[in-house]
Amino acid sequence: MAWPVATIAALSLAAGNLGTSPSGTAPQASVAVSTGAQASATPPVPLLAKGQQVDWWFAYKFNSQSFPSQPDDPKRACPFGGTLRRDGTHFSQRYAVASSANPVLTDGAGLIGTSAADPLGATFGQIYSGGYYFVVWNDQFYNDPPRDGTACDDKQCGKPWGHSKGLLAWDQNGNGVLLQVTTPSWPGSGTSRFPRGDGNTPGCISDDNNMSNAQDFFALRLNRADLKTVLQALAVASVSTDITNPQIVNRRVNGQTSPADIDQLVGALGTISPDKTYMDQQLSTGVRIIVKPSALHVPPWQFVSSVIGGANLLTATWWASPKIGSTRSIADVHCWDATLSTPPGKVAIATSARWDGIPISFTGGPNHAKLGVALSGPHHYAIFGDLNQQGQLGDASTPNGPNCGSSQNGRGGMFFAVDNPALSAGVSKLITGQMAVFPN
Repeated sequence: MAWPVATIAALSLAAGNLGTSPSGTAPQASVAVSTGAQASATPPVPLLAKGQQVDWWFAYKFNSQSFPSQPDDPKRACPFGGTLRRDGTHFSQRYAVASSANPVLTDGAGLIGTSAADPLGATFGQIYSGGYYFVVWNDQFYNDPPRDGTACDDKQCGKPWGHSKGLLAWDQNGNGVLLQVTTPSWPGSGTSRFPRGDGNTPGCISDDNNMSNAQDFFALRLNRADLKTVLQALAVASVSTDITNPQIVNRRVNGQTSPADIDQLVGALGTISPDKTYMDQQLSTGVRIIVKPSALHVPPWQFVSSVIGGANLLTATWWASPKIGSTRSIADVHCWDATLSTPPGKVAIATSARWDGIPISFTGGPNHAKLGVALSGPHHYAIFGDLNQQGQLGDASTPNGPNCGSSQNGRGGMFFAVDNPALSAGVSKLITGQMAVFPN
């Protein structure tokens, strides 16, 4: 079942400039002298480019095999620190973008994440150089910042931590922006006051997953009620963060803590939730947020299909061992939970397609994005998620057996469903092509 209002209320009680560094090199970390920034005059928002506000935008960054970037492209820059990668064709910053202003998915201008003229660079830049409250989470920080504790090593935090990455920023009134990302090791800091040693610019950090593989980014405008919902969602998903580290969590601006009801929710983050109650809420923009908790041991995208009414889905994720194959119905899914009363519809796995006539692959390696579209039902959903189709479907002879917590089945994550025909058509065009076969 979804989170009831009473449960969410109880959890609430319990719980510009781009900072360019010279010569494209990473700035040196300095000793912190303050725990609060000077407040920015306006709330952070999704930006297509500097000064171009929208309610949401989505960007798909292509993989380096299909759309390699040139090492000496003059548009390349490291505005948030780091060093330009120059390893031949092993990176790509070409992207396609859609937004609430123009939901048709089209090729983006410039290189993503490099300036105030692209959506990622503009949206992240206002936060990084501004004075806002923020939370950064990532299960793959790659030791900068370090994450110690249960199921974490020097690179990443495994299950039951959520397989989730992103940034949430807001002002004193609780208005702000969500930035969901799929990039390991980015962002690793939410502010130029606490710069990351490895740099904090896509294409300028040492992890080659970020720019060699395809990735996706989703930015969404939030009001105060939305912000609280998303903070609750982060707790349900068991996202990996550290509320004591000012590099990734800022709870004070101008010496003021964010309002108590918001700060209580921030204070509840950075732990693993044992609850298997999922979350399904509609935000003020009409975007639907669906959260799978780690303790709900079911295949991730079959879970999404069930929550949105059993709609048929086409998905494209990091599809690698242990692979979850295409499924026709609940008859193919033996790792399931009685709290999910609606059976999943058909869930197909995209393996390849074409963009601008060039082949693109959605298997593990080339594609690290997590996308889906609803192919049936009353809504035209484009769905942006945290979780891959990796885990187990289970065996008919031992339903809900011990292997049902395998891989992503045993991890938390969020999904944002945008009901927009043009966007859905664009994402469908992007990922429609060859599919994994269904069971006999």
